[in-house]
Parts: sequence; C-alpha cells; structure tokens
Amino acid sequence: MDLFEIAGLPLHPLIVHAVVILVPLTALALILGALLPAARKRLGIVTPIAALVVLVLVPITMLAGQALAQQVGPVPAVVHHAALGGLLWPWALAIFVVAAVQWCWYRFGEGPRKTARMILAALAVVSGVGSTAMVVLIGEAGARAVWGG
Repeated sequence: MDLFEIAGLPLHPLIVHAVVILVPLTALALILGALLPAARKRLGIVTPIAALVVLVLVPITMLAGQALAQQVGPVPAVVHHAALGGLLWPWALAIFVVAAVQWCWYRFGEGPRKTARMILAALAVVSGVGSTAMVVLIGEAGARAVWGG
C-alpha cells in the first residue's frame, strides 16, 4: 500500500479539498479578527488552530501531489500546477505566524496599541488575501491539468 493512497485512490485529490476550504476560511477569520474586536473575541483560539491545521495540511498535500505527479509523468499542465503549489507553503506559514501573534498579542499583550493593531491588520489582510489568491491560482491550474483547456 502506498503512503499517498487511500483505498487505491490517490491522496492528493482527496485532501486538496480540505486545503481549498480551510485556507480561505482561515484567512477570512484572520482578517475579521484583525479588523473587528467582536469577531476576534468570538473566534478566540480557533483562528490560530485553523492556521496550524492549514500549516500541517499544505505540505502533506504537496507531498501527495508530488507522488501523483510522478505517476502521471511530466505533463506540462501538471508541472505548472506543481510549481504553483510549491508557492502556497510560505503563505500558509505567514497565516499561521500572523494568527499566532495576533492571538497572543490580544490575549497576553499590554493592550491594543493603535500602531500594533494597524500592523497586525495589514499583515492579516496581506497574508489572507495572498494565500487565498494562491489557492485560486493553484486550483485553476490543477483543474486545467485534470480537465484540460
């Protein structure tokens, strides 16, 4: 049994959907938490935990994708999809770091200073929008690799 298969099916198309859902949702939670104190209080530790799950799932999805790409062979569309996929991990790391710092700052910090709030909000927006945009680009390239066009 291959490590990157479940019941004979490749793992990549099975777990990629978790990444496609969790990255934008985590990004949204991060941005809302940075901009709206009420949302930040309601979300609490959920945002950094979701960001940690994303941080763990992205490399697993990439490894499963590499295993699938070896089976498929050097198809240009697959190579392009894989190249884009390799760019998601730094964005996932950014989301996690910003989420953890934001949670720690508001949980244990001295209080919400305006400059710190603005920096955290800017980092949340950049990492959230950037990671979501990468997921869209990677997903579109993956769909083209599978379905052509």
